[in-house]
Amino acid sequence: MNTVEFPGLGLTFHLNRVAFQIGNLSVTWYGILITLGILLAMAFALSQCKKFGVIPDKLIDVVLGGVVGGIVGARLYYVAFSWDTFKNDLGSIIKTWEGGMAIYGGLIGAILVGALIVKLRKMKLLPVLDIACMGFLIGQAIGRWGNFVNVEAFGSNTSLPWGMTGERVTSYLSNSANVETLSKLGVTVDALASVHPCFLYESLWCALGFLLLFLYSKHRKFDGELFLMYTAWYGLGRGVIEGLRTDSLLLGSIRVSQLLAFILVVVAVIVWLAVRSKIKRAHDENYLKLYVKTEAYQNEVAAYEEKQAKKKNKKTGNATLTEEPAADSTSDESATEIKELESDTDPAEDTADSNDDTTGEDNTDE
Repeated sequence: MNTVEFPGLGLTFHLNRVAFQIGNLSVTWYGILITLGILLAMAFALSQCKKFGVIPDKLIDVVLGGVVGGIVGARLYYVAFSWDTFKNDLGSIIKTWEGGMAIYGGLIGAILVGALIVKLRKMKLLPVLDIACMGFLIGQAIGRWGNFVNVEAFGSNTSLPWGMTGERVTSYLSNSANVETLSKLGVTVDALASVHPCFLYESLWCALGFLLLFLYSKHRKFDGELFLMYTAWYGLGRGVIEGLRTDSLLLGSIRVSQLLAFILVVVAVIVWLAVRSKIKRAHDENYLKLYVKTEAYQNEVAAYEEKQAKKKNKKTGNATLTEEPAADSTSDESATEIKELESDTDPAEDTADSNDDTTGEDNTDE
């Protein structure tokens, strides 16, 4: 049980990291919130397929692969830059439910695995990235609340009314090793004073980013534009917020995620401006035309629908073949009955019919 207080707001929360137990298995709020973020992101992504020129069935494969890649990447990134914590207890590396996931590692892993599946499924990568980046923001906005329950991802001291404190905050900032690490970064902390709720800042930043990208999505000029905007937006927010944190992953005296964030901001902005400039100079509305508006996409849809129709017909054909023996049996029985009726006909009646026919023919000749 953790206690978190917001003295300036008069709020106190008593938080249990474990939501419920199934036998000896403890299900944590951190895991639940991460899972919820993934599911909502997946649902949103599937709802946007038609608008971006992506076939939903194919995207499901990309999303599932991306989730696995994201989880593995997030953990490996965190472990790589916190090796001293894990080197004497390798078994704890797999305990992701206890926290310790790096978002940039998750993004890298998800994009790499997702891109591989995109290639295997013969899809267009940029429209998929445009959909995925909005899903990332949904997952990040929700997942950060798992940090709140675990009382992590907080910052240095602040006098702002929404500053937070608690037992874990005090314990962390009182630790001599942490104090020494922060002093090397030029950060001095008071363990008893309130700190920045960095998890909240990032959650709100991601939620706002999702809203802005969603509203802009119908005005995008080229595939991949939303992804570039996401990279710049998230990187800018993360770079600033990371500078406030007291638990950053470090490479020497450099905050790894902060450095990566600012590099990505610069790269994304340069690429975005360059592409927009090319579009403007081209004076051609079809230059870098959105894939969803191309004939190639229409052909892909037609080919996919034809393939699905063949599968359906094949299944229907198999079902019909299964039923045919019963139909043949019925036909044989009917034929037998007809033959029996013919054999029961009176020969005398046949002779009379024959005579009548002959008489009719003679009258006609006369």
